[in-house]
Amino acid sequence: MAGNSFDVIVVGGGPGGYVAAIRAAQLGLKTAVVEREHLGGICLNWGCIPTKALLRSAEIYHLMQHASDFGLKADNISFDIEAIVKRSRDVSGRLTGGVAMLLKKNKVTVIDGEAKLEKGTAAPVVVVGKDKYTSKHVILATGARARTVPAIGLEPDGDKIWTYREAMVPKDMPKSLLVIGSGAIGIEFASFYNTMGADVTVVEMMDRVLPVEDEEISKFAAKSFKKQGLKLMVSSQVEKLEKTAKTVKVHVKDAKGKVSIVEVEKVILAIGIVGNVENLGLEALGVKMDRGHVVNDGFGQTNVKGLYAIGDVAGPPWLAHKASHEGIVCVEKIAGQKVHAFDKSNIPGCTYCHPQVASVGLTEAKAKEAGHKVKVGRFPFVGNGKAIALGDDQGLVKTVFDAKTGELLGAHMIGAEVTELIQGYVVGRQLETTEAELMHTVFPHPTLSEMMHESVLDAYGRALHI
Repeated sequence: MAGNSFDVIVVGGGPGGYVAAIRAAQLGLKTAVVEREHLGGICLNWGCIPTKALLRSAEIYHLMQHASDFGLKADNISFDIEAIVKRSRDVSGRLTGGVAMLLKKNKVTVIDGEAKLEKGTAAPVVVVGKDKYTSKHVILATGARARTVPAIGLEPDGDKIWTYREAMVPKDMPKSLLVIGSGAIGIEFASFYNTMGADVTVVEMMDRVLPVEDEEISKFAAKSFKKQGLKLMVSSQVEKLEKTAKTVKVHVKDAKGKVSIVEVEKVILAIGIVGNVENLGLEALGVKMDRGHVVNDGFGQTNVKGLYAIGDVAGPPWLAHKASHEGIVCVEKIAGQKVHAFDKSNIPGCTYCHPQVASVGLTEAKAKEAGHKVKVGRFPFVGNGKAIALGDDQGLVKTVFDAKTGELLGAHMIGAEVTELIQGYVVGRQLETTEAELMHTVFPHPTLSEMMHESVLDAYGRALHI
């Protein structure tokens, strides 16, 4: 039927899928999105956005507790966890409705239901319930979910053992909890619950927290987290979970083989994610996979004609902004535009804990491993007037340059609002900026961004304020 025929069908309405669909429609392609649950995907409903709403509540609670530092008085500070969660869900709901309006505005057809793929002519046929839809191009944007390890009890039970979903909507504030994994998801939840008064322990298999970040930033973060009361168990792994009537006994083995038991009310699993590839018919189509994710080229194309994959289902980095841009590159290639293959090296990473962490490009260690002779610049928040005025003067901006060419290889930051500041370096890398352009750029005063300038100057022995 003509009504069931499209130029592009996107399976999944998350930040990769809905953005790809809108861009396809803008380019004149008849487009449909199949979504089984909520438009906006995990990001808008159970990830990026609602967690930031929770963290904002924690940030304000923290500031209120330290009102006297700013010459203010705030007595008997308390919180209502039910109201905090409600605000978070309301923020999510508002944005989800906005996605629906955007799709309607761009004349994208939304098909409710769960999709399966069958062999087709130009591209796989998309089956939703009893209906079949054909198109020239099918884009998989099915996302991912929390990784579990049922063999040792690492799977959610809706009560004592949580993934990000359960951790986002607590009915009561636990007195104690243990977070398994210290990537962005784990550390953000650890930061939220610690700020709200819970006794929090973090277990990490690697030898440092936030292990994908520059080592210097990780060490700075660990020092700050410990000062706030977080307990960090690095080079450690969970052997098993033992549930009691009211608690969970977590058996943790350290690098020396010693096993200790940490007893907590709740456990949060943050040990990574796995792509949503099941029950789609991918095996029958012969789709190439790698460790639970669909393999694609730099334009989203899989090894199957007319089938593409973008976002979390296509592998790391598992970030909403990566998914969106990957979707745009994919669709513009489909439309015949001249586009560059998707470059993952310029994707910024942000962790919204306290203090915030942000980075782009190579760490100092990775730059050296790649054969670069480097120049490294640093500037501490304590030397910045705006940071001192904010009452948030603990942090660091670090830049890594190629000593021969002046190329900005990477930038790494920890401190107030660095998740906003990092974009300056991202633009610099995208424009293939060298140290010379950055040095001659005028940064406004007084701002936190001045530290970005000073870090560049420091790499070349020209720092002015330290």
